[in-house]
Amino acid sequence: IVAEARGDGSTADSLAFLRDAADFRNIQLVEQPNGDFAQTIVRQYLFDAYSVLLLEVLSDEKMHGDATLAGWASKCHKEDLYHLRHTSQWILRLGDGTPESNRRAQAALEDLWRFTPELLTPSENLKTALGKNADKLAGVAQSWTSMISKVLSDATLRLPKDSRLFGSGGRGGQHTEHLSILLATMQVLPRAHPGAQW
Repeated sequence: IVAEARGDGSTADSLAFLRDAADFRNIQLVEQPNGDFAQTIVRQYLFDAYSVLLLEVLSDEKMHGDATLAGWASKCHKEDLYHLRHTSQWILRLGDGTPESNRRAQAALEDLWRFTPELLTPSENLKTALGKNADKLAGVAQSWTSMISKVLSDATLRLPKDSRLFGSGGRGGQHTEHLSILLATMQVLPRAHPGAQW
């Protein structure tokens, strides 16, 4: 969808495999390294919870008038519901498991929390796409806070206090060093063999 919308000859492969880190527009949360299992699960859960709620809004064509976007969002929403069920269950297992699993999950939450304000701040592109319905995005952020608060409480995990060291700028092309490392791994074959058919 994005490649077609750009109208510059881009393909899904060229966008994924031939752009440098500064050309990506993603939140910094999703580029954080896996670390231990708790780190991976907490990072994924925080993102899944928001993604499900956002895709629910985008699935409604009346919100933005774009049938293609609504169809894409609806398909992704079904997949993300599965991911959210999976990561929610793991949060409960880790948080309410052993003292060690609880400690690791809480440490991961404390470490990753600084990236959540960027997650909850809609991009200008998203606000433009929703137009007069952009105010619905505030409801997405509120629902996310309610959702994760309940799951974390059930998992005997504490919501971190807000940090002054917020991670932001990913949607503007400012990334952590982790994205370049991730892309180097992901892009090595397409860059080494340009034009190869997979």
